[in-house]
Amino acid sequence: MTLSWEEACARVGAPGSMFEIVEDEQGNRQYKHAPSNLRGLFDIARLGGDEIFLVYEDERLSFNDFFARVDALGDALVNRYGITKGDRVAVGMRNYPEWVMSMLAIISVGAVSVSLNAFWVEDELDYALADCGASLLIADVERIARSINPCRRLGIRMLEVRAATPSADDVEQWNDVVVPGPSMPAVDVGSNDDATILYTSGTTGRPKGAVSTNGAIVSSVMAFGSRATMDTVRAGDPPAADQPEPPLPTTFILIVPLFHVTGCVPVLLSCVVTRSKLVMMYRWNAEKALELIERERVTNFVGVPTQSWDLVNSPRFNEFDTSSLRAVGGGGAPAPTALVERVAGSVKRGGPTLGYGMTETNAYGPNNTGADYLTHPTSTGRVMPIMRIEVRDPERRQVPTGQRGEIWFNGPMLIRGYWNKPEATAETIVDGWLRSGDIGRVDEDGFYYIEDRLKDMILRGGENVYCAEVESAIYEHPAIHEAAVFGVPDERLGEEVAVVVHLVDGATLTADELRAFLSKKIAAFMIPSRVLISPDPLPRNPAGKFLKRELRQGVES
Repeated sequence: MTLSWEEACARVGAPGSMFEIVEDEQGNRQYKHAPSNLRGLFDIARLGGDEIFLVYEDERLSFNDFFARVDALGDALVNRYGITKGDRVAVGMRNYPEWVMSMLAIISVGAVSVSLNAFWVEDELDYALADCGASLLIADVERIARSINPCRRLGIRMLEVRAATPSADDVEQWNDVVVPGPSMPAVDVGSNDDATILYTSGTTGRPKGAVSTNGAIVSSVMAFGSRATMDTVRAGDPPAADQPEPPLPTTFILIVPLFHVTGCVPVLLSCVVTRSKLVMMYRWNAEKALELIERERVTNFVGVPTQSWDLVNSPRFNEFDTSSLRAVGGGGAPAPTALVERVAGSVKRGGPTLGYGMTETNAYGPNNTGADYLTHPTSTGRVMPIMRIEVRDPERRQVPTGQRGEIWFNGPMLIRGYWNKPEATAETIVDGWLRSGDIGRVDEDGFYYIEDRLKDMILRGGENVYCAEVESAIYEHPAIHEAAVFGVPDERLGEEVAVVVHLVDGATLTADELRAFLSKKIAAFMIPSRVLISPDPLPRNPAGKFLKRELRQGVES
């Protein structure tokens, strides 16, 4: 018998269960049985022994092999680099196994793992390294090349990963430092101690470092686990005649960057906690993903809608055995209804999923999956009781069911704030509630719908592109007099970056010249693909703000 949403939630969170929820005197909700720190969760994974944990290209690492390297790095952090509790250690690289090892080792010794966007150019890396006050950078060859000057200026030591030859005499090599043998140093880490800083683009032109504690991340991982358990409980047992073959072991394919909260928390850390196999990709390629899904019997595909679209629309999709897939989806951008239907029709033993979370919620939020997704394809789903959500008006009052307003979050998985930015923290987190900046509504069944954004932001293939950040870089060009950046619809990416510029009198500039200039200033995904150079001043409203809706219509027409 299929349980209702309310019945399933009550069963999963019942007293004595792993996901039992309690409230303190202030009404704040917590998981009663949550470990006090992430190291406690990592220790669960050690029980995996000789089972395969990480697959990268032709490399296969067991849990034992993996944690031998994590322990060796933890020993080096403390005894070679002098890293102490609360110190920041930056990680900048592609999705390599060393990224995963670095994060777990850094957190295990009580330090703070700072994730650097691998697309950043030198100026952006310089800012983040100085902003967080990093003591050490662990990076691959490409990121070392972009960071070596800032690190030297700031006195940051460097540890290089996967270099054929050392980049410089003052850059130490991973294989010389991380030699299996030592044990993980003992460090007392509490729930309220900082664990990670993930940089998220900001409306002020520079990214903000979102700081999460051990307890917040533990709560998010448990929230994802409770949701998965709830979906299983709600589905119930199939009739005996319909019993499928024994379930496949859970295997995730990592198709999003680890420096994004989606790759870091619901994918990576979920695999750690459940001792599941993680198949890592060097870069996104739909045909390569199909090969890996077949070879490794992947069950969970979590990315952005663009990647789901690429997968099911690949001309080679039917050449591969994708019968292992149980869930295809993710978050980061709204999924078109057509994509939901296409995934449902293509993934025979599974179905589409969608999650709505933020860096500031450690990726957790409403989730839509299974039959609910097919009946509510435009909704981001419902949320487990560990999180509270309210829809509020501009005066911060909760609005009636069905009415639009700003989405506010409350729960133990929220960030504690932005690194060294108390004003931004106070603006975003109010009385324990986090303002999403998104406009939406909730229906009478508890399904949430995200319909607009308060923030001037573009969602391009799962990447947050803040218009002010791009405009700030554009204005550094001497030929630019006015610039207005905005998003325009794109079937594959969701939105693409566009700009209309008006030049200084007498100046000349082509679209390609502007893009070339920006390539040294901002990440490639932020550079406008559509550039319109207007001979006239850009239209403004009486308050002096650009009329971006009018400009957008001009670009789209």
